[in-house]
Amino acid sequence: MTRTSLKTHVLLMLVVFLTAGTPAFAQIDLGGNWAGRVHEDSQERSLGPDLVDYLGLPLNADGRARALRYSQSQLSLPERQCLYYAPHYLFFEPAGIKIWSETDPTSGRVVAWIINGIGDRSPITIWMDGRPHPSANALHDFGGFTTGVWEGNTLTTYTTHFKEGYLRRNGVPSSDAATLTMHLSRHEDLLTITGILDDPVYLTRPHIVSRSWQLNPRANFNPVGGLCTPEAEVASLQGDGVVPHYLPGENPFAAEMARRYNLPAQALLGGEETMYPEYRKRLKDAYVAPAVCVRYCCGWDAAFPNLATGIRCITDGTGKESGP
Repeated sequence: MTRTSLKTHVLLMLVVFLTAGTPAFAQIDLGGNWAGRVHEDSQERSLGPDLVDYLGLPLNADGRARALRYSQSQLSLPERQCLYYAPHYLFFEPAGIKIWSETDPTSGRVVAWIINGIGDRSPITIWMDGRPHPSANALHDFGGFTTGVWEGNTLTTYTTHFKEGYLRRNGVPSSDAATLTMHLSRHEDLLTITGILDDPVYLTRPHIVSRSWQLNPRANFNPVGGLCTPEAEVASLQGDGVVPHYLPGENPFAAEMARRYNLPAQALLGGEETMYPEYRKRLKDAYVAPAVCVRYCCGWDAAFPNLATGIRCITDGTGKESGP
């Protein structure tokens, strides 16, 4: 064997050795059962936001007007109890997620990644085989149509053709013209998904959120979600077709959060200016902290009993107080 051929042989063996442990068809394995970590925006993902809290959302006038018409009593209507949310509900639900791949039976290549559904969100199928998105006039469903491509070790996805839904669990709407871009990145046992929602109907800017999940090797989440069975929850609903709502200017909760936290009502109505940290400077001189707080002031967990310094914090319905 000549010196040149020996050098070539060594280099080939080195390449084989270095690539032996790398995935053949995908940069990162996203498969597994991922537990939600709701210390991140706990209020948004667990108990839910206050009514008429649109702070930080780039709502336009139409989006704000529709949100103010929303009544939570709508969820008591049998035809709405099992209504699915849009795909971006993934970022607001408190549940963990299950991810797995579907592979081609002959080549073994990943055809799609699947994010499981839950009781009120349809599964998300991320097509990886290069198929095009449907026509703009194609049917919209609750799961939408999603394609994905690897960008380094990050899976970037693009979702279209999903039905209208909610951007926040207090009636803030999203339209059926919205699109969702996601970036899925795995760091050891942590999965970070960043979502970018573009909605030309109700938003003036993209709404961007980031959430984290942690791998749980002992979990086995349901891949399709639980069964939902509707029933009459409110005796006064007689089936006459009335949908609970508020007419313009008649939402009784429009100023509730402002009174509770001493915040300007205009700030709570959202708008793109409320997205940025600089907006706090406009409120600094006018804001006076409430003397007593009874909701979302005591920290997200019992380990942090009082995060609102200088405010008496009532932690339960008995009137028991904690903090100074």
